Amino acid sequence: MNKDFHISGVIEARVHPLSDSQLGGMSAATVLRRSSTSNENDVRNRNSRGGMPQGQGQGQPQGQGQVPESPPSSPSQPPDSGTRGCCFCCLAVKSSNTQQERSKDARLSNLQEKDEPPTLEDLKVWGESFEKLMKTTAGRKLFREFLRSEYSEENMLFWLACEELKTENNPELVEEKARLIYEDYISILSPKEVSLDSRVREVINRNMVEPTPHTFDEAQLQIFTLMHRDSYPRFLNSQIYKRLLQQYQST
Repeated sequence: MNKDFHISGVIEARVHPLSDSQLGGMSAATVLRRSSTSNENDVRNRNSRGGMPQGQGQGQPQGQGQVPESPPSSPSQPPDSGTRGCCFCCLAVKSSNTQQERSKDARLSNLQEKDEPPTLEDLKVWGESFEKLMKTTAGRKLFREFLRSEYSEENMLFWLACEELKTENNPELVEEKARLIYEDYISILSPKEVSLDSRVREVINRNMVEPTPHTFDEAQLQIFTLMHRDSYPRFLNSQIYKRLLQQYQST
């Protein structure tokens, strides 16, 4: 094949794509040379026109030269929204009104201290029924003393706070008391956090959107059951209960 025919063939192959019949009449080496020449000419033509945008064509497929401004949000990290409120767990780290906290604790203390001294019959009934113990102020006071010795007094405090919330009718006070209960006994950041399962916590978080006097009903029942099954049997065998029972029996 002479040189002129070779150059003519290359130009013709570059301008006019080869048909299947034409390809069939060429050797593999000829086809590869023409393909290589065509690719080199394409590169020269693009460079002569200014080339492709910076960052494109240098080790990256065309169309992938630009990097997204921000990664897509994952389900566990939803995009920020200006209207989204803070989670309730964060409320625990906000500054609180110390005087208001003291007032709340004082109300709870008064609720337990205004009681008549128990009788021997009361003590016997408390030993037979946890529900009857919890219905009397003197019984709750004695049981709370036992819980304090076991470092689980927060269970009784939470139960009492829920009882107090149920008596509130003012919507603003309901919301404020519900927030304080959440911060004190539900938040994982609180040292007085009570033990609740994940299902009950989800119920509470939904209820806290619009708190009512019954926002913590399921949680209160779960803590009541915990005290009944776990703490109450030990209370009956404790020196706190036995000593008082013996004292009344000897008089």
